[in-house]
Amino acid sequence: MTQWRSVGAVLSGEPIDVGGENPWLHEWRRLEEPDVDLPHPQYTQQLHSMQIYDMDVHGRRIRFASGELSNGVWGFYVPVEAD
Repeated sequence: MTQWRSVGAVLSGEPIDVGGENPWLHEWRRLEEPDVDLPHPQYTQQLHSMQIYDMDVHGRRIRFASGELSNGVWGFYVPVEAD
């Protein structure tokens, strides 16, 4: 089972570093993996269902989890093994 680490939460479209890239500048592909329940970055007692995606950037595949935490606010997570 994959362990996930939060990289933060931002308003839709605001830059965030996910695996060294800003995901808003790339196309995401939803992976055929079950959603994961992950803690809100600031309110860790709240769990949110996140979808698993990847994006190809310059021949490099970046896998991440993301979902809307509240209206227009997105959380991003990367697999712990990506560290």
